[in-house]
Amino acid sequence: MTQAVIHGQSKAFVKERPEIRSGYTVRVHERIQEGEKERVQVFEGLVIAVHHGHVPTDRSFTLRRTVSGVGVEKVYALHSPRIERVEVRKIAKVRRARLMFLRRISGKASRLQERLITSEESHAKEHEEANPLSSP
Repeated sequence: MTQAVIHGQSKAFVKERPEIRSGYTVRVHERIQEGEKERVQVFEGLVIAVHHGHVPTDRSFTLRRTVSGVGVEKVYALHSPRIERVEVRKIAKVRRARLMFLRRISGKASRLQERLITSEESHAKEHEEANPLSSP
């Protein structure tokens, strides 16, 4: 009984976000508070893992990016109120649900082959680029 209540309550906090899978290169706009001021910081990286959780608000994903030769990973809650916007930049062809093997690979070997996207995906991306204010 309590599980049904939790599922029902969590649906009220779900925000409209694009579908995110392993192999996608995404750009996350996150609100950060520094003292009294608040600003938006952008982090772009490759999705190496997606955790689906038990309820819709439990979804999270791990982004990886190499900065000055050092690998940086961040874990984001998909429906966090701190996240302003999530943009899908590229879609790579992958055959794994978790891309943890990329942690030990560096340089050109860590590049993934880009997948051709369908007309629906390209239309949605064009619409999002044309109307940046309409995205949540």
